[in-house]
Amino acid sequence: NQIITLTDAAADRVKRLMSKTDDESVLGLRVGVKTKGCSGLSYFVEYAKEQKKFEDVVEDKGVRIFIDPSATMFLLGSEMDYQEGKRESGFVSFDFDILQ
Repeated sequence: NQIITLTDAAADRVKRLMSKTDDESVLGLRVGVKTKGCSGLSYFVEYAKEQKKFEDVVEDKGVRIFIDPSATMFLLGSEMDYQEGKRESGFVSFDFDILQ
């Protein structure tokens, strides 16, 4: 089983982001967590140029997502989606929000 799966909208967004970079060393997107204020954790998405030690790689719908080891327990079994709204857009999951 994969740590996460992607909806078609999320995979399409990853493909669009990948097409916007001229950096040929970018292999995919990385999803991780960071501390945010006193309330807990927030999620981040960034370009991945290499696979870090202990990092899982999810390949789904023609895209590659690198899962930072610190995020694995928070992402396990979730589905990554992408939604666009009037006020904000970004990657989301049914369980939590992933910041752009």
